[in-house]
Amino acid sequence: MNLFNKMFPHPVLTLVLWGIWLLLNNTLSAGHVVLGLVFAIFIPWLTSGFWPEKVRMKAPLTLLKFLLIVLWDILVANMAVAKLILGRNKNLKPGFFYIDLDIQTPLGISLLANTISLTPGTVSCDLTEDRKRLLVHALHIEDIPTVVKEIKERYEAPLKEVFTEC
Repeated sequence: MNLFNKMFPHPVLTLVLWGIWLLLNNTLSAGHVVLGLVFAIFIPWLTSGFWPEKVRMKAPLTLLKFLLIVLWDILVANMAVAKLILGRNKNLKPGFFYIDLDIQTPLGISLLANTISLTPGTVSCDLTEDRKRLLVHALHIEDIPTVVKEIKERYEAPLKEVFTEC
């Protein structure tokens, strides 16, 4: 392992943490830039022993497209859930369903589960022990196979393409 990999065990995380620090502080003053960089370097370095796998991204542009799709879906789902909540409760059709997973990396599964939970109206509830199926609850569901297909195409497929095991 070379010096760069020891110093930056998760370089993408370092950049993300640094960017978030600067955005949260809403300043580019020298003190915040340096302090944010120190935190962004040391947090991944100190926690690298807790990461079960080395994270590797194959297609960063696919990840960017995925993030834009998720943000759009969150906006649309907020409107749909507001309409459902303000309407009659007897029109709601809540339900549980399983999604058979093709993605196998722990980070990919975690991001998929979190994406589902971030989208209003759905929440990921459980992962089977063999990590092959994800239990999801939906506030309103008309057609389970259609929803499963949509989640697999919009969320799981891009995550599977982006995150691979080293």
